[in-house]
Amino acid sequence: MLIDSHCHLDRIDLAPYQNDFACFMQEAANSQLEHLLCISIDLEAYPAMRDLVAPYPQISLTVGVHPNSRDGHDPSVEELIALAQDAKVIGIGETGLDYFRSEGDLAWQHQRFRHHITAAKALQKPLIIHTREAKLDTLRILKEEDAGEVGGIIHCFTEDWEFAKAALDLNFYISFSGIVTFNSAKDIQEVAKKVPAERFLIETDSPYLAPTPFRGRPNYPTYVRYVAEKLAELRGTTLNKIAESSTENFYKLFKSVRS
Repeated sequence: MLIDSHCHLDRIDLAPYQNDFACFMQEAANSQLEHLLCISIDLEAYPAMRDLVAPYPQISLTVGVHPNSRDGHDPSVEELIALAQDAKVIGIGETGLDYFRSEGDLAWQHQRFRHHITAAKALQKPLIIHTREAKLDTLRILKEEDAGEVGGIIHCFTEDWEFAKAALDLNFYISFSGIVTFNSAKDIQEVAKKVPAERFLIETDSPYLAPTPFRGRPNYPTYVRYVAEKLAELRGTTLNKIAESSTENFYKLFKSVRS
């Protein structure tokens, strides 16, 4: 069985499934997807996302505002804590820093990141971290805010081993997406070989970043198998072993899912 540790189920294209989310979920079950973590990007879309997944115990949620989101509501620590009282919410984020899409004075992005970390610590729930072209400041803020107290996931990993090692030392897991299947992703593939078996996860980030052989097309959680297969190839092991390790790691991090 497989777990997609990062997807955006309210944004996937349901056209191949008769525009029926239940039909998609049946396909997910047929593809041996045991659990899915549906990630919040903004609070405006959150209520509809929550309603969409409400009937499915095999779907958990996070609550948070993406570092690039500028047009919507920027939540206070108290608002994040209140929203995360929902039993389906098992993590905070995605949050972090992104210097690729945001420019200028990014003090607002830093403050939002710190608010999410504060909420996660108050809740004792893991963080979902997005970082792009901001690795030094990401690590600095995680250290300054003692984020290792709750740990979490560096999602859609695209950095080098130096960053991975620092994140592991801060009590974070490394999650690999479809990018690891790209021929050009040599540095990420090297990291995928080195991360300890007890500290990696797999994800799709669907509907974005479809793995080879679907690159450039809409992505789906059912494609997480291709990520697992690539990790098995890189690490010289079997698909079953990657599935077993990544699934156990997910439940170890998100203890409430199995309780």
